Amino acid sequence: MGHVLGIDVSTTATKAVVIDETGQVRGIGTSEYGFSVPRPLWSEQDPELWWEATVAAVRSVLATSREPATSREPGTDIAGTDIAAVGLTGQMHGAVLLDEGGSVLRPAILWNDQRTGAECDVIRQAVGPERLVAITGNDAQTGFTAPKLVWVRDHEPQVWRRIAHVLLPKDYVRLRLTGEYALDKADGAGTLLFDLAARDWSAEVLAALRIDPAWLPPTFEGP
Repeated sequence: MGHVLGIDVSTTATKAVVIDETGQVRGIGTSEYGFSVPRPLWSEQDPELWWEATVAAVRSVLATSREPATSREPGTDIAGTDIAAVGLTGQMHGAVLLDEGGSVLRPAILWNDQRTGAECDVIRQAVGPERLVAITGNDAQTGFTAPKLVWVRDHEPQVWRRIAHVLLPKDYVRLRLTGEYALDKADGAGTLLFDLAARDWSAEVLAALRIDPAWLPPTFEGP
């Protein structure tokens, strides 16, 4: 029997769950962490926290997951070899900046970070407020990924020059699990860099914000 391992990379903890083929939960694991507020309105997290918590949560759920006993067979432990698929979800909008080798360049700027009010105005001016909504389906808001990148561009040029990859939090965990850079289209739509009609990154918005399209991972349709 195949099982699915679900991993949720949230703002204050990473959770893991094992579900069997009937949809029944067979185990749950959790590993908590905090986030830092180095200045008022800022909210940052070290991506290594997500990876360490993922390892801990997965180990915990596998240590406690069991198939229930039946009238014919006793209950059995569920091992890693019983996992047929892994699903990922997590906090949206965060900016994880990596260099060419995949190393983290700075703490991730989270969805609840509010430093980018001025950058939202910069984006509206660069793209045009009506054109921005027409392309992305959204006005510029401080929670989205694009204003965070513009902030780094204008305030941390030494980091900006070294960026080779931009990921969302859960996709950093995917990278550590699989070695692949990828992002599902639903989360891409929450970055303010996505063309909703084309269902891919917007060349127009990226050019207006001077963001290299090579930094962004391939996108795929979620389940």
